[in-house]
Amino acid sequence: MEIHGFQKLTLLDYPGKCAATVFTAGCNLRCPFCHNASLVTRINLADRIEREEVVGYLEKRKSVLDGVCITGGEPLMSNEVFDLMKQIKDMGFLVKLDTNGTFPERLRRAVFGGLADSVAMDVKNSKERYAETVGLKKFDIAPIEESVEFLKSGAVDFEFRTTVVKELHTEEDIESLCRWISGAPRYYLQRFKDSGDLIGSGFSAPSGAFMENLQKIAEKYIEKVELRGI
Repeated sequence: MEIHGFQKLTLLDYPGKCAATVFTAGCNLRCPFCHNASLVTRINLADRIEREEVVGYLEKRKSVLDGVCITGGEPLMSNEVFDLMKQIKDMGFLVKLDTNGTFPERLRRAVFGGLADSVAMDVKNSKERYAETVGLKKFDIAPIEESVEFLKSGAVDFEFRTTVVKELHTEEDIESLCRWISGAPRYYLQRFKDSGDLIGSGFSAPSGAFMENLQKIAEKYIEKVELRGI
């Protein structure tokens, strides 16, 4: 596991908490609209941040920060992430884990090991369009389904979220997805934004009106649905 980004203060990545965010490099998906290509397909070894630097900063901010968000890339690609999570927990911080859900066994390990206080899982699209959306010709959705069901079991505080891209998502797609994750406590529809660091090209943001309509559709299946980036 390599750390290639560190945001020292955020009020957005861990909702309701004053937090820092650690970005791990590497991901097993190739979502063409991914806004962090520098953490996935264009990793620069010169950007590596030593774990001791992160831990040292956190040690000095115990009285200021509530928690730490660990994101990527995909943090669960490496078992080394568990050592980092434990080290952060031992300092007294809450830990929020962001994941794409492709490693259900490791997700369970983080939760049952008491290393994750909250989980945010990206659900990319309806099952029928998942492979297309994650940029892989061959993709086994079974691990995603397993992670969804595990989180819905209530073992940990969690949220689902979907980045909505004009070229990849229709109302029918989102309705199919919401039927799948029905019963989740929270769901966030995030409007795509071109960060300038995308894996692919030719993608654009949906209209505000379209996003609002998706919210209405999602609310038929999920109690709390919010829009981000509007």
